[in-house]
Order: sequence, then C-alpha cells, then structure tokens
Amino acid sequence: MPRLLPSLALTCTLFTALAANAAQQTPPIILTVLGSGGIMGAIRAIAPGYEKTTGVTLNIQEAPSMGNTAQAIPNRLARKEPADVVLMVGSALDTLVAQGQANKASRVDLGKSFIAMAVREGERHPDISTLAAFRKTLIDSTSLAYSDSASGVYLSRILFPSMALGADFPNKARMIAAEPVGEVVARGDVNIGFQQLSELKPVKGIDIVGLIPDSVQKMTLYSGAVTTTSSHAQAARALLTYLSSKEAAKVIEHSGLKPVTAY
Repeated sequence: MPRLLPSLALTCTLFTALAANAAQQTPPIILTVLGSGGIMGAIRAIAPGYEKTTGVTLNIQEAPSMGNTAQAIPNRLARKEPADVVLMVGSALDTLVAQGQANKASRVDLGKSFIAMAVREGERHPDISTLAAFRKTLIDSTSLAYSDSASGVYLSRILFPSMALGADFPNKARMIAAEPVGEVVARGDVNIGFQQLSELKPVKGIDIVGLIPDSVQKMTLYSGAVTTTSSHAQAARALLTYLSSKEAAKVIEHSGLKPVTAY
C-alpha cells in the first residue's frame, strides 16, 4: 500500500501551522469524518500518517451518501449529529451545500469511481467484456445485488430497465441497504454483485471480475467539504487540502478510484 510521503509537512506551511496548533490544543483536535463506502479505503489508508504528522485525530465513520437508512450522511446531519468533514458522492454533496449543511467554498473533488462486478471467491468469472456478453450474463444469472447508493440507483432505475432483460429479471435482483454488496456475494446470498470498484476492493471472499462495459458505465465523482457546524473548520479544511494533493492522489488511486489530482 502506498505510504504518505514526508513532504506532507514540508510542502505546505498550512500543515506545519496546523501541527503546532494541534499540539497546543487541550483537549487535542478530533475531526469527525463521515465518509461513503466508495472513498473509505482511501481515507482509512491516509489516516495513520496524517494523524502522526499533524497531531489531529480522525474519527472516521462510514455513512452512505444517500438513501433511507439512518446512517446516511444527509439523515445524520439532519439529526444534528456532530461532523466536521463529509466525503461523499459529489451530486449528493451539492444538495447538502444547497441546504446550508456543507460549506460551498471548502468543496473539493477527489476521485472518480466506476462500477464493477464481483462473484464469490473461486467461482467462474462470467463474461462482461462486451455489452452483448454483459447482457447475457445478467439474463443467465440466478440472483444478483446492487447497492442503494449512486451505482445501484443507476443500475436499477436506468440501465437494467433499458436492456430488455426479461419479465422475471426484477425478481432475482436485490438492492442492498447498509451493507457492502461484496459481503452479500461473499456469503453466497447472490451469485453476482455490482458496486463501485473502490467499495468492492476491501471485501474479502470475492473475486472482482472487472468493470462493466464502457458503453454503459456510469462514473461517480467523490468529493469532500467542511460541514457548516464544524467546531474545527481550519483543521477540517487542512484535511481536505491534503486529500486533494498529489501525495494523497497515489493513495486514492490505490483504493480503486481515479484521482482528480494528477501526480
């Protein structure tokens, strides 16, 4: 796994000042970070080095960008749960900005995510190399699952209905809420599953077959912002500054996202 470069504190005086300020804080600065599954791999990989360099503790909590579950970021903020930074689907973040729950000036785009398909570890890999092969795989499948977030909404409401998959297709398709789709696949509850590549990568017990065909692919942009209720706005902005840096881009790429910042 890529390691944070020592240039973190050397390339930006903001981090030097932040580290000095954090050391003087009593109690120390703790940032609550609410992150969607698609970007959790990146922020969790970045956290240890960031905390060591800056002295800021990251309280990272996984929370969907959208949906009806109590854990979803919009629902948590509506209940006035404490949060300093949100990392989530860009379009959902735009809604929070419009509602006055996230600071527009702090918004940064971090990574692009693409939909992939997985099967249980060791199972045969169905062909999805072409649109025709992908359609046949969907028709031949006995059961499949997708998330209740951005990728699953696109698949269930737009793509699958447009592909003429047969009258019985909806009966074998499941939308999964509040659980990674990969875990459902790993248990054998369904034979194929779809979710963002970055959300499938951390799951054990599955094989990632690959991305769905380019002609029907849907890119999801992950972005971050400081909440308008943050008690540590300066430290929250500094975290976002680092997440959008060249150093962090390598970690973001390793997590399965395509970083917005080139390196």
